[in-house]
Amino acid sequence: MEDAELRVVPGVLLGRGGSDVEVSFSSPAGQVTQLSWEQAVASVRFEELVPVSAFPVVPGRRWGPGWWWSASTGRHVVHGSAAMRTQLMLLDREPAVTGLAGRPVRFVWRDGPGGRVRSWVPQLFARYADGTGLFADCPSSPVAGGARAQRAGAVLEAACARVGWAYRRLEPPPAVVVANLRWLAGYRHPRYRGASGLQAALVEAFTVPQPLFDGVAAVGDPLQVFPVVYHALWSGRLAAGLDEPLHGRSPVWVPGEGGPGRGSGAGTGMLGGE
Repeated sequence: MEDAELRVVPGVLLGRGGSDVEVSFSSPAGQVTQLSWEQAVASVRFEELVPVSAFPVVPGRRWGPGWWWSASTGRHVVHGSAAMRTQLMLLDREPAVTGLAGRPVRFVWRDGPGGRVRSWVPQLFARYADGTGLFADCPSSPVAGGARAQRAGAVLEAACARVGWAYRRLEPPPAVVVANLRWLAGYRHPRYRGASGLQAALVEAFTVPQPLFDGVAAVGDPLQVFPVVYHALWSGRLAAGLDEPLHGRSPVWVPGEGGPGRGSGAGTGMLGGE
């Protein structure tokens, strides 16, 4: 997490409005603003902000910055690592998520009474349908970032808790869950939703859990049906056990119809670290 390290920030004033934590951000027009944390929560749409700082391009590294197209918002979200892209994918599948942004703000605070001013840029922001928010970092391992990341995480967690929000370090999910969701994410666009008649036929076919191939064959031409099934598995209209490799004999069912539970990520798209 070299791009989000704890920094000493000279010449920054704190304490306006009695707040011990502030956030700075850039508007879409490029204007830099700094507000108390509580003011920002009440007035700023963090999901609409541009990144407060760029993700670095490191020579020799196999992975560089990129964009994730969000099915939840219909917009692209910048990411800077494979771990961050994975967490974006998981959040994008959560029905309650209505907004996503990469590195939208810099948190600023004093390190103890009269101490130096520190800052931290969390990698992700997610807005939920109830108006609450999640700030998150996406470490590649639980120890990534070291003591600085842990210290910053404690400050952000306390600040978010004060307003009923959350800060988390999202742990990488199992590789097989990631592989399954990456495949299903290829069908996340609404164009794969299918006609209402085909959707209804799929629900009828999988009301009683059965193997993926059998249910598809019962509905119609596999070339037409498979994309709609994969979209339904992504969106949660259908469910499967994602902690095992998805294949033709994988049981598929309609959520809430008594289908088998399959442990972590069983058709739910759970957040890493939950």
